[in-house]
Amino acid sequence: MIEKIIERCVRKKFLVFLGTLFVVAWGVWALLKTPLDAIPDLSDVQVIVFTEWPGRSPDLIEDQVTYSIVKAMVSAPRTNYVRDVTSFGVSYVYVNFKDGTDLYWARSRVLEYLSQIRATLPAGVNPVLGPDATGVGWVFE
Repeated sequence: MIEKIIERCVRKKFLVFLGTLFVVAWGVWALLKTPLDAIPDLSDVQVIVFTEWPGRSPDLIEDQVTYSIVKAMVSAPRTNYVRDVTSFGVSYVYVNFKDGTDLYWARSRVLEYLSQIRATLPAGVNPVLGPDATGVGWVFE
């Protein structure tokens, strides 16, 4: 089988040359027309809400701070999922949005929903947004 293919290629050199030329031209065209991103950002659009309440146990922070924030963020538009981590004196809420959502639009929605629940949080608790960075940015750093 392979011998026959080689034999035909040797006999029809001009057609092999034309085929090779066509494939090379197609490759050059594809190279010039394909958009290229040096560092593609494949991570989710994520907004981090950081809340500090020093000297409090994780259970107390979870019940009085984290739960209120998570409950509000779940109802935000285009939210994919909401996760939280509570430790001694701190609470992190990770709000992930659907693909195609603009990061700054997502941050403004989170701020909007945070402003609605600030009155329900204990005195001295001030949730703030984390840096506007992506996962790829953190890896690059």
